[in-house]
Amino acid sequence: MVDQQVFEQTIYIQASATQVERCITDRELMHRWLNPALRCEPVGPWNTELGGKSRFVVQLPLWQPTLDSTVVERQPGLVVWAFEGFFRGRDRWECIPEANGTRLLNRFEFTIPNPLVQFGFQAFAAAWTRQDMQTQLQRLKQVAERL
Repeated sequence: MVDQQVFEQTIYIQASATQVERCITDRELMHRWLNPALRCEPVGPWNTELGGKSRFVVQLPLWQPTLDSTVVERQPGLVVWAFEGFFRGRDRWECIPEANGTRLLNRFEFTIPNPLVQFGFQAFAAAWTRQDMQTQLQRLKQVAERL
């Protein structure tokens, strides 16, 4: 049995939900806040609508693991990618309008089917991943507030 893990972060951004969503769906803007070791490539034309496909590649020195992703939920202010690869799960990005800005929720829920990869992740990468998610949200906030 593989346990599901959930990492959830929120951040308040002084920008409209439309601007925040644009940072999540515009590939050029996305690469301004994504971890520089993470590359997002379209599979076919770039598309963040329902059914849109992309591939996230972790650029490590000796190994470049990939996650194939598909947009499985899409509404204004909401994008949910389901992914397969060394992780299986969903990455939810939800823009929640507030009085003078937007609350952005990022919920990363996943399983790691390979026990060796699971062990390595827990031992070496889980804390780093949580911290990286927080750092990415800070960078996304900066990009959105500058638009």
